[in-house]
Parts: sequence; C-alpha cells; structure tokens
Amino acid sequence: MRARSLKSVLSLVFLFFFLLIVALGLFSIERLREFNGISADVRDIWLPSTRFVGDLNNFTSDFRAAEGRYLLSPRQESGPGRKEIEGLGKAVTQAQTGYESLRQAPSAAALYAKFKENWTVYREVVGRVLQLHEAGRTSEAVNLYRTTSQSAYDASSDALDGITRLNIESAIAASNAADTAYRHSRALIILVMSIAVVLVMGALFYVKRFISTPLLELAAGMRKLARNDADIEIRGADRIDEIGEMARALSVFRTNAIELMLSQRSLSQQASMLEERLAEEQRLSQLRQDFVSMASHEFRTPLTVIDGQAQRLAKTSKDATSADIVERAGKIRKAVFRMTTVIDKLLNSSSLVEGKAELYFHPAETDLRGVLEEVCNVHREVAPQANISQRLGTSPLPVFGDVKLLFQMFGNLISNALKYSPDGSSIEVIAATEGDKIAVSVRDRGMGIPQRDLANIFDRYTRGSNASGIVGTGVGLYLVKIVAELHNGSVVVDSIEDEGSCFTVRLPSLRVDNHPNSPEANLRPATLGDR
Repeated sequence: MRARSLKSVLSLVFLFFFLLIVALGLFSIERLREFNGISADVRDIWLPSTRFVGDLNNFTSDFRAAEGRYLLSPRQESGPGRKEIEGLGKAVTQAQTGYESLRQAPSAAALYAKFKENWTVYREVVGRVLQLHEAGRTSEAVNLYRTTSQSAYDASSDALDGITRLNIESAIAASNAADTAYRHSRALIILVMSIAVVLVMGALFYVKRFISTPLLELAAGMRKLARNDADIEIRGADRIDEIGEMARALSVFRTNAIELMLSQRSLSQQASMLEERLAEEQRLSQLRQDFVSMASHEFRTPLTVIDGQAQRLAKTSKDATSADIVERAGKIRKAVFRMTTVIDKLLNSSSLVEGKAELYFHPAETDLRGVLEEVCNVHREVAPQANISQRLGTSPLPVFGDVKLLFQMFGNLISNALKYSPDGSSIEVIAATEGDKIAVSVRDRGMGIPQRDLANIFDRYTRGSNASGIVGTGVGLYLVKIVAELHNGSVVVDSIEDEGSCFTVRLPSLRVDNHPNSPEANLRPATLGDR
C-alpha cells in the first residue's frame, strides 16, 4: 500500500471545497431571508400601491379634461366625447379595484375612503353636466362644470394627493429599512467570503506547491524530450505517490529518447538525401514530359510540309521549271525555319518559365501590325484548313517590345484558337487603339472554357477541365501572361463553354503621329529575319 495517494489528497481537497460552498450558501440564504422579509413590503405593497395611485392621478385628470372637451364639442358630434368619458371612467374603476386589493395602512385607508366618496359625488355632478349639454342647455352645463363639478373634482384630487404623499413617504421608509438590512447582510456575507477565500487560497497553495508544480515540471520535461532535448532535470523521483512513479518513468524515457535521437539523426540525413534526389528526378521527368509533348505536336506539321514538298519535287523533277523548284524549295525552307522557330520557342519558353525572362527580353520600337500579319500568315501556311480573318486597320500600331516574344505570345493565342476549335471555324484577330493602349483580341468559336476554370486559366500547368484528350502542357497561356506583363501590358479572357473564347491583350502604345517627320518613320514591321 502507498503511504500517500494523490487520489485521496485531491478527494479531501474537493470535499473541503464542497463543504465550504454549502456552508457559505446556507449562511447567505439565511441573511437574504431577513432582507427579503423587509423588502417584501416594498415589493408587494408600496410599489403596486404607487402604481395604482399614479394610474388614478392620470385617469382622473384625463377624465376632467375629457369632460371639458365634451362641453366644447357640438351636440351633433358629442358621441366620441361621450365614449371617451365612459372609457376613462372604467379605467378609474379598474385602478380603484387594484388599489383596494392591496393591504393598506389605516392612514392611507382613511384618505382613500375620502377620495372615493368625493369621486362618487363628482361622477354624479358630471352625469348632470352631460345631461344638460345633451338637452341643449349648454350654458347651464358650463356653469355647473365651472362650479359644483370643479369643487367635487378638487376635493377628490386633494384626497388623492394625500394618498400619493403618504405612499411616497411609506415607500421611502420601507426602502431605507431594506437598504439597512441589505448593508448589514452584505457586510456579514463579505466577512464570511473573506474567510472562505483565505481557506481556498491555502488549499490552492497546497495543490500548486505539491501537485500542480511537480506535474508541470514533468510535462515540460516530456515536451523537451519530444523536441529532442534531453538536457532536463527530473525532480520528485524519491516521492512515494503517483508523481514519483511518473518521475521515475520519465527518467527511463529520457534514456530511451537519447538513443532514439541518435538513430533518428542518421535516418533524417538519409531521408533528406533521398527527398532531394526524388525532387530532382520529378523535376527532370516533368521537363522531359513537357518537351516531348510540345515538340511532338509542334514538329509534326512542318515535317509534313517538308516531306510533301520533297515528294512533289521528286515526282516532278523532270518536268519542273526553275520557278517551281524555287517555289517548293522556298516552302521547304519556310518549313525548316518553322522547326527552328519551334526549337527557339521551346528554349525561350523554358527560360521564361524558369524565371529568366530578363535575359531574353530585348525590346525595340516596332509596328505591332506587322507582327500580327506575319503570325496570321504563318498559321495559314501551317494549317491550310484554318479560317483566320484579321482586322488590323490601315494605320501602324507602334509599340516598344521584343518582336520574338510578341510573335510567340500571339502565336500561342492563335495556336490555341485553332487547337480548340473545329476545322474550318472562324478565327478572328482584331486590333484597335484604346486611348494610350493597343488592344489585340483573338476570338474563336471553339469549345470555350468552363466558368469554374477562368480564374486560374493563366496559371502554370493549368488547362480547362474540358480539354482532356487534346495535346497540351498548360504552359502556353502562362507564357502569354508573362510576355504581356514584361511589356507592361495585360491579358484577359472572356469565354462561354461550347460557344468560344476571346483573349484580349492590351499593350502600351507609342502614340506616333501620322506625318512624314514623326517617329513612325523609324518603325519597321517585324519579319522572319527579326526572329
């Protein structure tokens, strides 16, 4: 058997608290019973009495005023006034009934009897006044209202004033007595509570000193061990209660923790090396996958053009003219250039995605209209079935930008429009000046983008949820956003699923004037050689 147990100690402490609360409650109830007996008169007699007397004062004065208004009204319109007098009379009777139901002091009862007698006389006089007025003898009714009726009302009002003063004085006396009893009870309760607080503080000091503090120290030691900190001091191992057992168990746990930390450090180093290698492998795998997917898609068309033109040259080599050979060789060169452009675009795209855009951003004054015309022509050659229409106006569209990146940005938008639209559907490229901005819109009639995907469509590796089965990496629109922001511009999208999409790029304009000496003379349209 243990010499001492925390369970028994805490049971005694809680029993002490319980008995202390019961004793304090019984004492407080006894003192409050005395206070309640004194305050009962205020609650049950004087407060209701004051309320009923106040009602009587209000209703009787309203009754007198209603009587005057009745006399002033024509006989033909006296009906509402009569009803008002009758209603106030009933209200006075109800207030009298309520007051009579209360226990009254002899002095108050005598004054009330006098009021009741005078009020009865006044009501009789009022009845005669009403009869005279209804009979058309208004002057007699007014004279009676000013004399006899006034005297009877004053007598009843004086008696009611006496009752009011008596009620106020009695209520004040009862309130003072209740206040004295309350202060006395409060002083005694505070004294008893002070003694209880001292006892509670003593009990709490004992619990904190011998139970709570040792437990907190043990818990702090366990938290340190959980943080792999074995430098802790364990106290209380010599105690013969549960805390002593916990201290001894913690000592064993510390020894095991030290051994575990040594093993954990070795495992952590190995895991860290494996995580780094895995992350690198995942990054390389993603890059390979992106490259293969994009390259296979982009290279297929120019290779097809090269193969087709080469076959036609082989078949018609005997009959072909120099012009035909030059034309087909030119097409082959364009297809080859298309492949080199794709390779260049892949390299630039990789640099942009990896955050090295500033190394490849070389802006200069150029005509955006020429860039857009060339982008449209290239895509018409690559996709003969495409129905690409352009509305670029006749005036130059001067911007300060990188021709390669601009070509790549609008090329991505037109490629997406072709990719996600049925063959032969209309693709519109529209350019217009909006103040100090040049807005270029690429509109298609394709599958569109679901509303839930629009907010994140320009994020890296993000594609519309309805684009499954179509080749793509989710990088194209991300690159469009990067290039637009590099040029201090912006890109927005307006799309409805199954109806089409419209991407609008806004770039700052150079604001050139249309006269021979303007800076426009220094602008030149972008060509394939610029890229």
